[in-house]
Amino acid sequence: MPMDSTREHAIDYAHFLADSPSSFHAAHLICQRLQDVGFRVQEETEPWDASPGGHVMVRDGAAMAWYMPEKLDARAGFRIIGAHTDSPAFKLKPNASTTTSDGWGQLGVEVYGGMIRNSWLDRELALAGRLVTVDGREVLVRTGAVARIPQLAIHLDRGVNTDGLTLDAQKHLHPVWTVDHPGADVLDIVARDAGLEDKTQIASYELVTIPAQGPEFFGETGQFVASGRQDNLSSVHSALTAMETLAQDPPLRGDVLVLACFDHEEVGSATRSGAAGPILEDVLTRTAHALGRDTEETAQMVAASSCVSCDAGHSVHPNYPERHDPDTRPVMGRGPMLKINANQRYATDAVGTALWNRACAAAGVAHQQFVSNNAVPCGSTIGPITATRLGITTVDVGIGLLSMHSAREMSHIADLYAMSAALRAYWMGA
Repeated sequence: MPMDSTREHAIDYAHFLADSPSSFHAAHLICQRLQDVGFRVQEETEPWDASPGGHVMVRDGAAMAWYMPEKLDARAGFRIIGAHTDSPAFKLKPNASTTTSDGWGQLGVEVYGGMIRNSWLDRELALAGRLVTVDGREVLVRTGAVARIPQLAIHLDRGVNTDGLTLDAQKHLHPVWTVDHPGADVLDIVARDAGLEDKTQIASYELVTIPAQGPEFFGETGQFVASGRQDNLSSVHSALTAMETLAQDPPLRGDVLVLACFDHEEVGSATRSGAAGPILEDVLTRTAHALGRDTEETAQMVAASSCVSCDAGHSVHPNYPERHDPDTRPVMGRGPMLKINANQRYATDAVGTALWNRACAAAGVAHQQFVSNNAVPCGSTIGPITATRLGITTVDVGIGLLSMHSAREMSHIADLYAMSAALRAYWMGA
């Protein structure tokens, strides 16, 4: 495929995936990239900055950014794009290293989020996340390949192909990382790769497993992307690149433009950096107050706002077509999807639908709709949470994936580019 804008965007996406092995890495990368295009870092303990231009803050594994136009009229609101930085993984327990009676050294892990468990078997795994040192510093770390969850041989499980594979989270999913090395501690490797003197410098940690294999392009023309964490870094990257492009030629007047990249969506969002927590409301309220708006005027700004909740969706699967709605058939490569659910698992309504249609029309991109098969209930995302917490008109959208929640998901580069264009059009006032 020639090096056109879609391909360049996809290559940048692959780099973004590789550089974002954990939610903490993703949040810091968002902050760094926005600083590179002129955004100023906002510390939450400092007076709030709502001056014209871009601003960005990081709270744990979440990043929030807002762009203030030169002129803001009295009826302005917030145009918000929401996404999330976390993905299913194994999270390291406090007792990080264990030893079996046969001498196998394993990692003590618990399941984070709704993963497809078998997809993590027979993959070389690294560790990534953040450390807090004894002197109070936060340090991001990523190791090389250190562990693996070996599957039981077919000779010892003759029915695996006919009866199915059953994996007990406690018994069968502990990665192997050494053998016949009593007293070995994986934190020695973590400390080394974090540039610390030794593991005694680690006061605490939040570490997850990641497949050591990086993103790859494949297919007839390299149009597909294979990688972990595409749910939901596909949305984060699309929104980030839209904001970066917009910062080069910003609108002179209009609404406050907000990028909200939450953590912990995969486990319910009920944290200080999740969508059910106060982080977005903090940004909106403090921005309004910094503009001199009182409580009533702040409420008016919120009432004039809208939110595009951007999270990956499901492309029709060629091997399981019956699992999808028989009449609504979104296929990856044909544009981003509007996600609809009568039971409000998605927040999309008629007003939000019209908003999204305008954005796609303004960007000149094809788009599709997703609705679940009635016999296959859908998941949810940050959209209903944001709408419930703040009362803001919200619409749920996303690009189509295959293998969602696998250790290695699949997307199409055309959808990634189109999503970024549509999100930019929304921010530009479509």
